[in-house]
Amino acid sequence: MQFLCIEAGECSENIKDYIKDELNKVNIEYLVDDIVDSDGKVTVKCKVDLSKMDTEEQSVIFDQIKAGISSALADYIIKEYEEKLIFRIINSNYCYFNSIEKKEILQIALYVIKNNENNFLNKLFQIRRRNIIIRKLLDYYKGSNNLILDGFVNFRLKEYMKDLEEIVDKAVDEFLMEREYKEFIRLLRYFVDIQEPKFNIIHVLVSYDDKYVLLNENKREITNECIQEFMNDIEGEEINYDDLLVSSLITMAPRKILIHGANNFKNKELLETIKNVFWEKTFVCTGCELCMSNMVRNQGVFNKCEEKYSRS
Repeated sequence: MQFLCIEAGECSENIKDYIKDELNKVNIEYLVDDIVDSDGKVTVKCKVDLSKMDTEEQSVIFDQIKAGISSALADYIIKEYEEKLIFRIINSNYCYFNSIEKKEILQIALYVIKNNENNFLNKLFQIRRRNIIIRKLLDYYKGSNNLILDGFVNFRLKEYMKDLEEIVDKAVDEFLMEREYKEFIRLLRYFVDIQEPKFNIIHVLVSYDDKYVLLNENKREITNECIQEFMNDIEGEEINYDDLLVSSLITMAPRKILIHGANNFKNKELLETIKNVFWEKTFVCTGCELCMSNMVRNQGVFNKCEEKYSRS
């Protein structure tokens, strides 16, 4: 009779479920049971009878059992320990943040680690972390059939912990950038609030080429006169039309902003920035004569580019 033991604390039932799911994939009879000692500690014991097999076959089957249990424990550790480990890293490495900030950093880290964005690279890192745990478990089981799970997680997973620390570091960077962005937005809102509105309505027509056309409430183009002051300040420098648009809108401080052709924004964050700065003053038009004329204008420019390209 061969066996593997895992001291599991109070979570033996969950661990047993994980182990059974994995061992059911192996065509071998097994028994998973609990053992409670005098101190109340619960140990999950997995038994398998290999007595009817020869020595070589026993070795192969028992290695499969170890691999299955290691895979089950890796999934369990990721589900039950990972969030606690991340929060421990935040508390240890970034103790100068307050409790609310730490929770925000934790949420950012969990968002990344759970791959909520369905990012291919994040998925690869998920697989890597799981494989690290499995490899360490298999290495451990080469020398012992008895595992104390808490001790294993705390002292045997340094490479895995290093990966978690890198994720926390990136989460902190993202948190700080987001905080700086919010401060920047507050400052821009302040500039808008203290200015007397120069226009009731400004229409923003978004071109496919990252440029913008500004019209007043009478739909007369005022692009050049609105941006001239900004252009003088950056004379000789490369023009950033996104900065140009935001600066012009803040200077004009219109009571209402209508954006036409919002789908043409290549910088998707720009629209969110405008909305955040001007709050309820910003409206995205879903279709009007300006949208149509803007679409025709963009298509015309695109056709000219295509024609020029085909001739060359």
